[in-house]
Amino acid sequence: QVHVVESGGGLVQAGGSLRLSCAASGTIFSIGTMGWYRLAPGKQRELVASLTSGGRTNYADSVKGRFTISRDNAKNTVYLQMNSLKPEDTAVYYCKVDASAGFVYTDYWGQGTQVTVSS
Repeated sequence: QVHVVESGGGLVQAGGSLRLSCAASGTIFSIGTMGWYRLAPGKQRELVASLTSGGRTNYADSVKGRFTISRDNAKNTVYLQMNSLKPEDTAVYYCKVDASAGFVYTDYWGQGTQVTVSS
């Protein structure tokens, strides 16, 4: 079993910064892609950023140049540094970890962390 826990959300003024963390624990043999998604009221869940085990990144156009994803493989942790935050970044942010305890990879999701950006 793999557990994924996010932290670091909160309330911030527009133009401010937040750093989200996501740690995976449990029976883990290998971790592939780690990513952040968000769900805002009245909108569909969207990919914010992802990072493969090989270091390839992918960002939503709306966050390019403002958000940076990184990971610490020794800690099974992925981070999302969010700068120049805008009110439209307000959402619940979820972490997804692609992990395996053997040969099969499975997606594991965290419980989400709220990010609120005030104007």
